[in-house]
Order: sequence, then structure tokens, then C-alpha cells
Amino acid sequence: MTDEQYDDTTPQETASPTAETAPSEGVAPQYGVGPFTIREVTLGGVWLVAFVVSFFSVTVARFDSVWTSGLLWIITIGLPTVAVFLLALRRLSPQGIRRVGSLGIDQFASVVFSFAALLWLQMVWETVAVAIDSGLWLRSWVIWVELVLMLVGVVLTVLAPVIPPFSQDFQGRPEVPAHRSARPVRAVEPRPAPVPVDQEDTAPGAEWTGEARYEAPMADADADDFTPNQTRGTFEAVDADETIEIERPARQQAFWALVPEERDVVDEGGAPLFRIGPTAWALVIEDRGEVFVVRDEDGTVGFLHDVDGVTRG
Repeated sequence: MTDEQYDDTTPQETASPTAETAPSEGVAPQYGVGPFTIREVTLGGVWLVAFVVSFFSVTVARFDSVWTSGLLWIITIGLPTVAVFLLALRRLSPQGIRRVGSLGIDQFASVVFSFAALLWLQMVWETVAVAIDSGLWLRSWVIWVELVLMLVGVVLTVLAPVIPPFSQDFQGRPEVPAHRSARPVRAVEPRPAPVPVDQEDTAPGAEWTGEARYEAPMADADADDFTPNQTRGTFEAVDADETIEIERPARQQAFWALVPEERDVVDEGGAPLFRIGPTAWALVIEDRGEVFVVRDEDGTVGFLHDVDGVTRG
């Protein structure tokens, strides 16, 4: 199978037929019958015989061809017919249809003749199996002839690139970008693991960064140069053996609260947002001492100023 797949966005789509079909340098010229190669003419003759034979009955008990057997005709002879017509159209109109989906015309022909041969082989297999069991031949000579013809079609499409003189049809073809569906696949990268984020609540206005900060006071124009015996800003002299303890803000944890009666939860301006009562627990996300920060079921956050008698859960 050859690669005649073009990208929709490549400049080769608009190139002239002569440029696309011109042989590569150093390749002998190709002769055939008119505009068709020897392989294409042979494949067309095989298809013509198969097309005529398909109108004969495939059964012996009554007349029943593949054209009258439901959808059996689609794969057995319909798709091979389409493939041969596309091969002819490619020669007669180089700017016409040049692929079927992501398959080039030669690739499409290889696929359909392979499927057709497999289906005719299945019919032959079933006929022989029934004949061995019962001694009856249910199908006619048509299935044998069609199987042979489709196998010849497979040779002229799938195996032709390695069989002289049919291989000449595939030599010296111009190189073109492959269709995006026929290109090598991209590597799949492992999804990065999520990075945990610490979102512990802290008391408002108190943020511990693990570093002691010192802000020097405004310099005094009349002050002397700094000496070890002087202290400035917030530094204080301490003994060498004395340990300095830095008080860190206490961590705040959310908890459930139940109020003895219905109370309003308000916004920063004092306007009521929602109410909580003794029949349902409320989620307190921050305890500010005399004020609780409460989150409603819909995500609304407000302030509860009356925290007397609240039961913590």
C-alpha cells in the first residue's frame, strides 16, 4: 500500500498535475495503455469480469445474486467498483478525488479488495462446511470465481509494490506530506500530580511567615553614629543565656455551631444576608472572639455578632 495522503493545508493541494505526477530523477519512464499503467489496466479487467459474474445467482435452489441479497453487494462488489472508478478518475482528473478519508486511493483499493476477498472466502467456507455435513451444495460456481478474482485484486493492490512489472507503478512517485491521520502519533505525557496547597485559616491580620521582621525607625539627623552600646527601634538588650520566644498566632479551625434561637448573619455593612437557627448546624470558618465568620450552604459568607449561648459541634 502506498502513501498518497495529502494534508489539507499543504501547498501540494494546489500544485499542477504535471508537477505532482512527474517522475523523480533517475527513474526510468513508465509506459502503459493510454493514461493507465499495466497494473491499473489489469485491475480494471479483473473488476469487469467480477462485476459481470456478480449478476449470476450465488445459490443453486433459486436465483439469488449478491445484488438481491440485502446489503451483501456493498462489500462483495460495490466497494471494489468504487475503488476501480477512483483509480481511473485519478488518471483522468488528477485534481479530482485523491483520497478516501485518510486513505490514499491505492490504500483504499487494497482495503476494499481485501475485505471483499475475505467475505467471498467466508461464503466458500460455509458452503464446503455444509457440503461435508449434509452432502448438499447450497451455492453455485459464482462464489469460487469471485473468490479467485478478488484474490487477484489483492495481489494487484496489496502485493503489487513488490511484484514486477506492477511495482513500476509505485517507483519514483513524488514525496508529499502525509495526511494528519496517517502521521506518527505524538507521545503521551504523564499527567502532573496535583500540588497540595495549605489553605489553613489564620486570625485576621496575623500572618506568620517564619521570619522575624524589623522595621528601623526614621533616622534622626542629630543622632550620633550607631554603636554597640546603643539600641534602636524594637531591639532590646538581653543576656546571652536568655532565650527569646516569639509568639505565633493560634491556628483557627472551622467548626459547627448551633444557636439557641434564630439570629441574623450580616455583611460588613450590617445588612442581613441569611439567618441561622436552632434546627440546623451552621459552619463557622473563623472565630474572631466576639464575631463568628459563618458560611451558608450556598457559599455566602457573613458575620454573626451575637455569639452568646452558641453550642460548638
